[in-house]
Amino acid sequence: MYCVSGEILSEKGLEKGYICVENNIIVKVGKENPSGKPIVKGYITPSFFNAHTHLGDFFVTKKIKNLPRDLEKLVAPPDGLKHRLLSEASDEEIINGIKSSLDFMIKNSTSLFCDFREGGLKGIDLIKRALEDFQIKGILLSRPSSLTYDKNELDMLLKESNGVGLSSISDWDYEEIRKVARHTKKRNKIFALHASERYRENIDLILDLKPDFLVHMVHATKSDLERIKEENIPVVVCPRSNVFFNLKPNVKLIREVGVKMLLGTDNAMISMPDVLEEIRWLREHFRDFTIEELLSMVTYLPREMFKLQLPKLEEGSKADFVVLDTKYLKPIFVSSAKGS
Repeated sequence: MYCVSGEILSEKGLEKGYICVENNIIVKVGKENPSGKPIVKGYITPSFFNAHTHLGDFFVTKKIKNLPRDLEKLVAPPDGLKHRLLSEASDEEIINGIKSSLDFMIKNSTSLFCDFREGGLKGIDLIKRALEDFQIKGILLSRPSSLTYDKNELDMLLKESNGVGLSSISDWDYEEIRKVARHTKKRNKIFALHASERYRENIDLILDLKPDFLVHMVHATKSDLERIKEENIPVVVCPRSNVFFNLKPNVKLIREVGVKMLLGTDNAMISMPDVLEEIRWLREHFRDFTIEELLSMVTYLPREMFKLQLPKLEEGSKADFVVLDTKYLKPIFVSSAKGS
């Protein structure tokens, strides 16, 4: 048996206490110091959830060291550099890149992620093949192979994925994207998209698609965010990606309005998929956030959004937790149980 102590993160926040584990099962939870010396002390949290990734483009890091910092030139479909490289890359290149990203996430205590996967049916097949070798859960949002609605293709995509994750309404003919959204919602699958990243986009058109969540909202106004809050739509923010493109993350206003906010790492060719780095960035640049808020963005809130079972750090539960040092938020201990 071993014990860890410090501050335990629950849905309600941090509370001082300790956890004792035997055979990968939590056998004791208390508020006072445990009998015997704990092996580590720090913030005790569930394993992490990265709410927005593009793991398929990790292979680009081995091809180009200095990527253009122009959002449209690099990632906008269909002609952005990323999409040209994806179309030219071999299956092996893409799969090996995804595997490298998955391995990195697991080593950094991430047990769940949501990926916007480009490339139609082939793209979903590649990430599924990569996932076969790893104990990590991926929520896979597919994307049509072109910027058009094809009923048969979308039926097959929705059969093989958890839903659809698109670029933005600015990249699509609006009637086409509306058909995709309605088809996806009719099948009771997730529909999500990037919004107001390059510039402000029409919030009425975005909300008419009935998205389950939005990504970025860099240029959203206060009234846009108030509308989103009314509809109870969460926003996934990716600060390091925004900064790469010389964009200012809109997290202060999103927080002020009270929109549910989650954290993602975005393109793996730009930022390694480590949500703790996103937290450290926010902690340094936006000091209004409490540590409870920041840690909840990568633990309880994303699981809640995706309607997954919330982790329970209580007696009888699997020992699926991480202990972070309180100064640098570096993992100093990871329990050996896997999964969420």
